[in-house]
Order: sequence, then structure tokens, then C-alpha cells
Amino acid sequence: MDAAELRAAFPVLRERAYLNAGTFGPLPEAAAAAAREAADIALANGRYVDYFNVARDAGESLREAYAGIVGATADDIAITTSTTEGVARVLAGLDLREGDEVITSTTEHPGITGPLSALRRRGIIVSAVPLADVADAVTSQTKLVACHHVDWSCGAVAPAALAQLDIPVLLDGAQGAGAIKLDVEELGCAFYAAAGQKWLCGPSGTGLLYVAPQWRERLASFAPGYRNLEDPALGLDAVPKTVAGAYDTFTVSAEALLAAVAAHGVLASFGWDNVYERARTLAALLATRLDEAGYTIAPRGPTTLVSWDMGEHNDEVPPRLAEQGIVIRHLPGTPLVRASVGAWNDESDLERLLAAL
Repeated sequence: MDAAELRAAFPVLRERAYLNAGTFGPLPEAAAAAAREAADIALANGRYVDYFNVARDAGESLREAYAGIVGATADDIAITTSTTEGVARVLAGLDLREGDEVITSTTEHPGITGPLSALRRRGIIVSAVPLADVADAVTSQTKLVACHHVDWSCGAVAPAALAQLDIPVLLDGAQGAGAIKLDVEELGCAFYAAAGQKWLCGPSGTGLLYVAPQWRERLASFAPGYRNLEDPALGLDAVPKTVAGAYDTFTVSAEALLAAVAAHGVLASFGWDNVYERARTLAALLATRLDEAGYTIAPRGPTTLVSWDMGEHNDEVPPRLAEQGIVIRHLPGTPLVRASVGAWNDESDLERLLAAL
């Protein structure tokens, strides 16, 4: 598959310059077809053995696919519904107590700040510092660092020094998984939570949680249900799985699972190294062109996000551009707007955006 064929796999790009994968990735036709296939099975046969088996097999295929994305094994991966669910499962499962400290950054997404605010109500200290300083802020009181891998507001990357810490690190990988090449062992993180609907172009309600093998026995399985148990038939004597499946979400539909597997397959056909390189290169080109046009670019890393200052009325920019078939977003509470540049985009999308601005 070449770049033109990849682009053609996403119907939305026929008419629109879609630059919003940081919120929702474009949906490939193959994913929609896969979801219809599962629905057709349910319509024809009822949601009985065939439907159940499709969901089970698709779930395991997706676990393998997600493992490849983050550089882990399938045993290390839980299937979740979102980045936020993965974050919440870790924070609920760790033995954090009153007076313990968690370090986070000042620019976190609500997917982390929401669950962290619940910890504060339990007497746990949550300290926020600039992303570049999170590793240096650790003290003897710190029990966890929880921050983005890639800053959702600008595309900056968490400091490499996090890999050297002797406490667990939980990374929000919503803007990392599927966007940039990563390896959880190199990152040195204990936990990596990510979304399936953003850079992996799957449906809403899909996601992953990586749990490092050495942390499985120390992370309690939050309210284990049927999917999380070694042998559900044992009733009150049933115990959670010893692999990361112990942290699986309770239910993901066969339609969503099949669609997520199909979306992964489209990107894999282009080649993941090609996906990462093309997206990063196009994003860097957009940042350069915006800078040349006189816009102030938010500090960023070699990632797929580009944010720039549009002033106090930045919320008016995306609707105006949407009328012209260009999809970006504004970042509430800031003067920034953000473009999310994927391998499915091309220079014509960037030119449309620049001309419309």
C-alpha cells in the first residue's frame, strides 16, 4: 500500500482536510464494513454462539495488535474503552494512601486530572509541575508519576529521565499510541494507557492498558467481572487472571472489536514505520509553514500535533474552517488551536488549512 492508497482508505478525506485525529481519527471504510459484518451476524443468527465467538476472537486479535503498537506481549495488554478508563483502573488499583504524593504536569488532559482529583479527596497529595520537570520533582514522598507521554495541548514529549525513576510511572498515551513509535520498556513505565479511537483510527469505546509484568501482582483488579477471572464458573472462589486481562473492561461489542482490528490492519498495510515517519514529517512541515506565516507555535516535539496561537477568540476558528471542509479543534482555556496530522493526510490538506487561515 502506498500513501495514495492509504489516503483512499478513509472516505472523509475525499471532501475534507481532516486534521483532528487527536480527538477522533478518521474512520477507514474497512472498519465500518467490519462493524456491519458483526451486526449482520447478530441480525441473522441472534447474539448467540457465533456472535460471542466473533467478539472473543476479535478481542484477542486486538490485544495482539495493541501489544505490537507499544512493544509489549499480549499478556501485558488489557482491552479498555478509553485512555481515561486505563488511567482510572491504575489509580484505583494501586495501594495509594493518605499523605502519599503523585506528581503530574500542569497541562494534563481531564483524562488524568479527573481521576487524580478523586485521589485528592482521599487525602493523597497531587503536585503539578511543568511536563519537562516531572522527573526532577520526585521526592521520597512520591509514590507515582502520572502524566502524558505526548502533551495533548502542543505535542511536547515527556522527559526521558522518567525511565530512570525507581517509582512507577503511568503514562497517558492518548497522543502517543499509533502516532509515534514507542516501546514501553524503553520508556521505563509501569503503566501505559491509550485510546483506540484516535491515532489507531478505531471506533469510540476502544482502548488499551499496558501493565508491566512486575506490577501485575501489585495492581489490584478493580471489581473483577466475567472477563477478568481465570474460571468464572468457580463463583465466590474465582480469582482474577494473572495476566493483564485481569484489567480488561467489562464489555466491548463485537462490532467495535472487529472495527478496531480492521482499522489497525489498514494502517499496518502501509507499514507502521511509514505511518510514523510520514505523519511526523507532515506535522513538522505544517509547523514550519505556520511559523513562516507569522503564527506563534506552541513548543512541540517530533510528534504529530501542531498548536498555534489564534488569540482570545480561538474557539471561533474551528467552526469557520469546518464550513470550508477543514477540521481542526481549539483548546479550551488557552489561545491555541490544534491540528493533528496523520499519515493519511497529504500536503493538499496543509495547503487548504494555511489558505483558510
